[in-house]
Order: sequence, then structure tokens, then C-alpha cells
Amino acid sequence: MGLAYASPAIVAYGYVVIVPLLQSVNFSFYKWNGVTAATWVGIDNYISFFTDPALVETLGHVLVLIVFFSFVPIVFGLISAALLGRGRVKGQALYRWLLFLPQVLTSVVVAVIWKRIYGPDGPLNAALRAVGLGDLARNWLGDFDWALPALGIIGTWTALGFCMVLFVAGVAAIPDDLYEQARMDGAGPVAEFFAVTLPGLRGQLAIALTLTITGALRAFDLVWITTQGGPGTSTTTPALLLYRKAFLNPDVGMAAAIGIVLAIFCLGIAIIVNRLSEEKDA
Repeated sequence: MGLAYASPAIVAYGYVVIVPLLQSVNFSFYKWNGVTAATWVGIDNYISFFTDPALVETLGHVLVLIVFFSFVPIVFGLISAALLGRGRVKGQALYRWLLFLPQVLTSVVVAVIWKRIYGPDGPLNAALRAVGLGDLARNWLGDFDWALPALGIIGTWTALGFCMVLFVAGVAAIPDDLYEQARMDGAGPVAEFFAVTLPGLRGQLAIALTLTITGALRAFDLVWITTQGGPGTSTTTPALLLYRKAFLNPDVGMAAAIGIVLAIFCLGIAIIVNRLSEEKDA
């Protein structure tokens, strides 16, 4: 009976998601520009993903973005949870609201805001000149060395609110008895955090790691609006390259292969993180 009720949704999901996915797998074994006859190339597209210097470079960029999109906001989110989760801090409601604000903005709005902030005459450079650090001012998104870290900071700002709210909610669910026991054993705030808070947030950490890492792997709209992969190829990501190969300089087979590899990476990360979380809980 349950399957009967769920069957319309299952059919719709299969038509919208599963069928296109299978078509993409099929396309990935061909060289095809989307118009003329396709040519069978086997796994050559997949080999190119890991041997083509342009594609390998995008994987290096993703690793940098993972640090900014995932690890940095998770660390600051844990610190926020430690400070706000167990006690009353004056103004904490405003603090939470300000940090969570990026989550209610669309990625397009976030990109436009930060593109203005990073501009040659933007607020960031104006602030540096105002405090006598004008030599540090630059076109941040147009600098070969700074464009990628600048994008990463946007990702940190965007993900921090999500991680903070997730961890604060997790801390609120930890029984007070565990904290009282830790204090009776002589644990200070730092020891209490590592002995009680951090183990109690394993589930939330798994969620945060999965969503933020896969978000870095799939980064497209933020990059496209701010830099379009430039200057040069210094901020090009696999998702951006997929778009270019699918629509701008059509190589549908290669674009499909990139999409399948990204999907496998995302699925693998989700499985690994969840398995590690389950093993620790066991």
C-alpha cells in the first residue's frame, strides 16, 4: 500500500532524475557536439578528466575551495556553538541572525554583493586606503594569486551561518547531565568541549561535511557571476568547465563525463562521511 501511494512520486523522480542520469552515462562514452553524429570513444572522456592539464587544474581549485567552503566554516561554527549553545550571551540573537543571513539570500545576490565589495573602488579597497594600507588594495577578483582565495572567503561567509545554526541546535540537544558530570570530574571549558560537545555533534558534523564539501565540488553560479573562471583559468571549477563544454564549445560527451565523475565524488563523500559517523557512534 505504501508503494502504491509513493508510486506517482517515484515515477516522476525516475523520469526527471534517473532517466537523464542514464542518458548522461550513455553520452559520456561518445564524442558528440550535440548536432552531428556521435562517435564512440569508450572511456577516453573519463581518462581525459584525470590527464588533461586543464581538467586536473580544476580539481586543484576545488581542493582549495573545500578548505574555505567546508573546513573553515565548520571550525568557526563549532566555536560559535561552544560560545552560544550552553549559555546566555548578550546580543546572541542578533549575532545568530547576522551569521545566518547569507542562507536566506540567493547565490546570485551573494555573488553580486561580493563582486561589488571586491571591486577596485569597492568598500574593501576603500577601507584599506582609509587606514593607510592602500598598497594592499587591488582588483581582488582580477588578481591571479588572490581570485581563488577571494572566492573561498565568499563561500566561508555563506556557509558559516548554516554550520553555526546546525551546531547550536545540536548542542541544545545534548543532555545537561553530561556537562554536569564533566564539571564534577574537573573539566574546564576546553576539556568540556572536546569531551562532551564535540562527540555529541557527530551527526551534525556529518551533515555539515557532506553538504559543504559537495557544495564546493558543485560550485558554479558563484564562480560564473564573479569571475567566469578568470583571470585566465585561475578560478575555473569542474562545474564551470562542464557548462562550457556543454553549451559554449559543445563537447557533450566530455561534459557528461565531468558530470558523472562529480556525481560519483559527491556520492562517495556522502557515503564515507556517514560511515565514519556511524562507526564512531557505534
